[in-house]
Amino acid sequence: MTHVPQLIIDLAFILGAAGVTTLLFKWLKQPLVLGYIIAGLLVGPNFPFIPSIAEVESIQIWAEIGVIFLLFSLGLEFSFKKLAKVGGTASITAITEVVGMLLLGYVTGQILGWSFMDSIFLGGILSISSTTIIIRAFDELGVKSQKFAGIVFGILVVEDLVAILLLVLLTTVAVSQQFGGAAMLTSVVKLAFFLSVWFLGGIYLIPTFLRKSKKLMNEETLLVVSVALCLLMVVLATNAGFSPALGAFIMGSILAETVYAEKIEHLTKSVKELFGAVFFVSVGMLIDPKMLVEYAGPVFLITFITIFGKAVTSSVGALVSGQPLKQSIQTGLSLAQIGEFSFIIATLGVTLKVTSDFLYPIAVAVSALTTFTTPFLIRFSEPFYYWLEKRLPESWRKFLTNYSSGAQTISNVSDWQVVLRSFAQPIITNSVVLISILLVSTRFLYPFIAETIEAERWARVLTAFISLTFMAPFIYALAIKRVKNRAYSRLWQNKKYTRGPLLALEIGRILLALFSVLFLLDYLFSYQIALVFAVVVIGVIFPLFRKRIRNAYERIEHRFMTNLNAREADSPAKKLLPWDAHLAHFQVSPESEYIGKTLAELGIREKFGVSIAQIERGRLTIPVPRGEERLYPTDKITVIGTDEQLSSFKPFIEVANPEAIIAAAQSEVGLRQVVVDAKFPYLGNTIRASGIREKTNGLIVGIERNGERILNPDPATIFEIGDIVWLAGEKRLIRQVEQPTVV
Repeated sequence: MTHVPQLIIDLAFILGAAGVTTLLFKWLKQPLVLGYIIAGLLVGPNFPFIPSIAEVESIQIWAEIGVIFLLFSLGLEFSFKKLAKVGGTASITAITEVVGMLLLGYVTGQILGWSFMDSIFLGGILSISSTTIIIRAFDELGVKSQKFAGIVFGILVVEDLVAILLLVLLTTVAVSQQFGGAAMLTSVVKLAFFLSVWFLGGIYLIPTFLRKSKKLMNEETLLVVSVALCLLMVVLATNAGFSPALGAFIMGSILAETVYAEKIEHLTKSVKELFGAVFFVSVGMLIDPKMLVEYAGPVFLITFITIFGKAVTSSVGALVSGQPLKQSIQTGLSLAQIGEFSFIIATLGVTLKVTSDFLYPIAVAVSALTTFTTPFLIRFSEPFYYWLEKRLPESWRKFLTNYSSGAQTISNVSDWQVVLRSFAQPIITNSVVLISILLVSTRFLYPFIAETIEAERWARVLTAFISLTFMAPFIYALAIKRVKNRAYSRLWQNKKYTRGPLLALEIGRILLALFSVLFLLDYLFSYQIALVFAVVVIGVIFPLFRKRIRNAYERIEHRFMTNLNAREADSPAKKLLPWDAHLAHFQVSPESEYIGKTLAELGIREKFGVSIAQIERGRLTIPVPRGEERLYPTDKITVIGTDEQLSSFKPFIEVANPEAIIAAAQSEVGLRQVVVDAKFPYLGNTIRASGIREKTNGLIVGIERNGERILNPDPATIFEIGDIVWLAGEKRLIRQVEQPTVV
């Protein structure tokens, strides 16, 4: 008789229990994650009424694979390009929430008499909201097209990166057993450096590799290649001293910038869900019901702290960033839960054996309770806003309205800000690349060449030649390539007191390049030889080969930018209108009665007050469509309107209720502000007479005048001094009529 390995028996047991409980939870319309956790509780060693898993250690290995694929999937939805576009609202709100909950969690642990490590890990567990739970709740409640949903998605993007940073910092604290500033700073700098290296190298190499092998890529090979890349980055991250989860997340974020992102996400979804189920079951296996009964008081206290603390810190963060009170409250109550990242942080404490046995089941119990409350809190947020607004003093309401409006009006960017940004980007990126080449040269290249070539002197010379060859384009970009922009020219020509700081910036970046050459040559030769060689390299060799070096760098830069922009990632939030109008994306249902009719016939703007800013039809994009344009099945349309207008419009366009795309999705349509001053070319003209629609291939969606906000103004409206005009249209054409005051 053939012997079946115990691991297969255990897996059959786990998946069978998970299947039954998840069917039950699906029928009850509850999150499947809770079903997996309960399945783990049933098959775990702490539930004696049915047989338990025999090889728990083997299941933990499968659970580790589950964490890897879970983080890989989150990385595919994340992308660093998306992080750069989330804007100030998401960043300020996320940081306010995370810092506030870290402090609240730590203080709560200390009040309960817990140890330092338990309190620190409790703060980490409570600081990150659950992307999975929020997306599911938004789907069920049908609010993904509302303005606050776009803000929430942006916050979740920032929280993903903060969670990765927390994993690194908590590992450092666990190893050192103290909250040491030096160790923490070292960990942060190390993480930032390796994130930069992996991102720059990954964007340069991986999309190029996928593009070159496009003809050979079918679904099977793409799945194998993407999983192999994920596991390879896991190995690299582990060898660099980071967690496997970080490596998986980084590779996912790199692949998120490729044209294969959606396909990879689709192909790996089943793998992620299978191993993810094993992970969540393993979470439930560690729950001890007796311990939950013993710590019922702390569970309910921490649940209250989580809901109240997250609602307050997130709402305050959104208010500080300039969001209206309504969106701030809706955002805060949407984020009042913990989920998958909390499990990972709790698992880290158990793995490192630095937290008490009770912390893990308490975290799971709090997550389960807040999962149940999340839909109710989201539904309750709007009525709570109206209740609160009636009870706020008039002076408070006026202050919040003025602050929100003022925070989103146009702010001029100084010339110094532009210049410093122009210097910072090449200095940081090229310094990271040069440091990486130096590390590879000193730790790997030279030892390898020294073992291969017996003559030590020639080994050093060959190492220096190869290293400097690879460093040359980046030294050129760091030290020689000129910063060209109008702000630099204005500062140099018009303000004599600014020439000194500008020269200091130029000299500083040259010294950085010189230092990198000196460091390499000093490592391989003596200090005196290094100094002589550095002068020869910078003063003689670089000028002679400047054109070739410049061409090499331009090719590298062109490939990197091509790869980075190959796929336009979803943008979670743009700079939105200072009123409740915002961008949202919908897909035209084949059952819609609007199919085949022109926009002029439909009169969408007159019926609902919304404006169609763009139509995407397969590979065809129609920015700011004309009245004669028709709607066809599966068209993706970008619409501008308020929450109420979009809600009334949605049922007519999405009859079959396909999933709405996240609000404020990335499109070619730009939403820009223009201040009408004495130099405005259309001052005194009507909107119709100005011809802005024809010149920008766009439309005016709003005007703010003397504190009054006019949405979808009449074409007969005359431009007046002080008007803030909002233009939607093709970015390239809008820039042609923008004034210097535009942001």
